[in-house]
Amino acid sequence: MIEDENTARAKANEIPVSPKHSIEIARFIKGMTTTEAKIYLAGVVALEKPIPFRRFKRNVAHKRGLEGWVAGRYPVKAAKAYIRLLDSVERNAEYMGLDTESLRIDHVSANRGRGFRAFFPRAMGRATPKRRETVNIEIIVTEVV
Repeated sequence: MIEDENTARAKANEIPVSPKHSIEIARFIKGMTTTEAKIYLAGVVALEKPIPFRRFKRNVAHKRGLEGWVAGRYPVKAAKAYIRLLDSVERNAEYMGLDTESLRIDHVSANRGRGFRAFFPRAMGRATPKRRETVNIEIIVTEVV
């Protein structure tokens, strides 16, 4: 991705949210403006608007309000992380002198981050290992002239 003088970017590393939810949100908001994406994600947090699940759709129920696709969910925790990152990229763009009302999301990537080791305590003094999943998210926006 070539960066111009009319692009801004923001990145968040090792956010403790689901990588699958983050990947689905990234695919959905790419191409939107930042204000459209923030309004839609606020609806996801309020459990009013679902995110269509296209890749990780096995055993995902149908949701009302999806057009052209039936499987969806309300990934609230991941949507909150994306709203914070969109606020950050808007502030970065404002610092660079760009108009924050006309920012289009050109690039969004969500990759699995480092897994933190933890344990489930079990009966009789035993424990079962588990991994806490994290995700790295990067957003690049361009000012639409």
